[in-house]
Amino acid sequence: MAIMFQRIIPARIQLGVLFIAFCFQILTASGAQKVEALPEGSGALINHSLMLVQRLEALLAHGNSSDVALRVQTLHSDEVKVFQAHSLVLSLQSEVFEGLLQHRNASGLILRETADCATVFDKFIRYLYCGEITVLLEQAIPLHKLASKYRVSALQEGLSHYMTQHLASDSPQGHVVSWYDYAMHIGDVGLRDSCLQYLSWNLSSVFQSGEWRAVSDDLLLSLLQRSDLILQSELELFGALESWIGHNQPGGTTIESALRSVRYAMIPPGQLFRLQKQSPVLLKYHESVRDLLFMAFQFHSASPLQFAKYFDVNCSLFTPRNYLSPAWGSPWLINNPTRDDRSTSFQTQLGPSSHDSAKKIMWNALFSPRWLPVSLRPVYTAEHGAMQAVRAEEGRPRIIVTPATSSVDFAGVSFQKTVIVAARQQGKVVVRHVFNFHQSTEESGDFLAQADLQRRDSEYLIEGAMHLHIVIKSIYHSLIKAKK
Repeated sequence: MAIMFQRIIPARIQLGVLFIAFCFQILTASGAQKVEALPEGSGALINHSLMLVQRLEALLAHGNSSDVALRVQTLHSDEVKVFQAHSLVLSLQSEVFEGLLQHRNASGLILRETADCATVFDKFIRYLYCGEITVLLEQAIPLHKLASKYRVSALQEGLSHYMTQHLASDSPQGHVVSWYDYAMHIGDVGLRDSCLQYLSWNLSSVFQSGEWRAVSDDLLLSLLQRSDLILQSELELFGALESWIGHNQPGGTTIESALRSVRYAMIPPGQLFRLQKQSPVLLKYHESVRDLLFMAFQFHSASPLQFAKYFDVNCSLFTPRNYLSPAWGSPWLINNPTRDDRSTSFQTQLGPSSHDSAKKIMWNALFSPRWLPVSLRPVYTAEHGAMQAVRAEEGRPRIIVTPATSSVDFAGVSFQKTVIVAARQQGKVVVRHVFNFHQSTEESGDFLAQADLQRRDSEYLIEGAMHLHIVIKSIYHSLIKAKK
């Protein structure tokens, strides 16, 4: 009867009961306990959790009462690591281990791992016993591989979160590109998008690092298609692309696709002439981009309104990215931003066309740390004869960017305003947020809505100051279509 009952109970429930008994034996043997007082009448909490973790770690370290030996063989190597483990713990933490242990024919298990996974296998096993792990940047991927292989979902999620939070960390060879490639391989959309956004928003610094050379063909083409890249200029992008091509020597199809993704109309004509004569890549692949270069020169030689009558300007060739050079905007450092409202003025070109680049627009920017919508502002009531606050909210940060004057030259041009917020992460200054709003709106409705600017150590401040960069992107559009 007992045997029949044992068969009916699921294996994992049996293991759970055994584990409870196992832990009870450990704790009673230790004799130590932590007593926490609870509200009167509800008793006291006796907490042995830390002692339990320590005892489990000691079991793994010394191999006491071990009933299974894990032999970890490194692929393409004679190296073997042996871990004296416990079936009970392994089965509770991993369905894969549970299945392997149920079908084993000996007292041990042979596990074959790649070199990088074998190196960190001791950390992985320790996590199964203790529920904690210390991770270095270069260990994130092999540990995630092990967590995925043995279906330890909590560790998988923890490592994915770790990677998204440590994109800005310094490493000798860089790590964001390899994490992006890994995320693409395993289908982790969240990690993939986080890596792609980090690279897009910090592209100038990526150009200066050794990581730029490690960018794959697919990642390169994905980056070149984006309009949210943050960099000094399109000319900087072309120089970095030329360097990447020289180092990686990709196939001709990749080179042509990459060169056709450059927005030549955003490069001044004088610099375009120089590139045509001096760039080895353009000299070799000139025929592949001849039409784009011709279109760019036409764009710079005619007035935008005249050009837009005959050509479609609503394409990527004529769409600026987030350029940090002075012609496109201005940095804005706001010390002690919660003190009071601040304002600044700056000047940009009307547009990237040679016809407009000499024409200047003055812009005014206003930052308010505690702006209240009309519905929340104090109102006067006759009943009380005084200003009565409808609600007690302290307001939220607000930024407004407006042109100081209007002009007939604005015809055919709209302006996208971008506010870039820098912050310090893992000791490095990186772009933390990007807010976009268009000509029809003067402000970004959700600007730093969740930010706590009151604390000097706020993650949105650098040494008590807020670092912004305002970019004005001129977008041309057609007013009149010419008859063909």
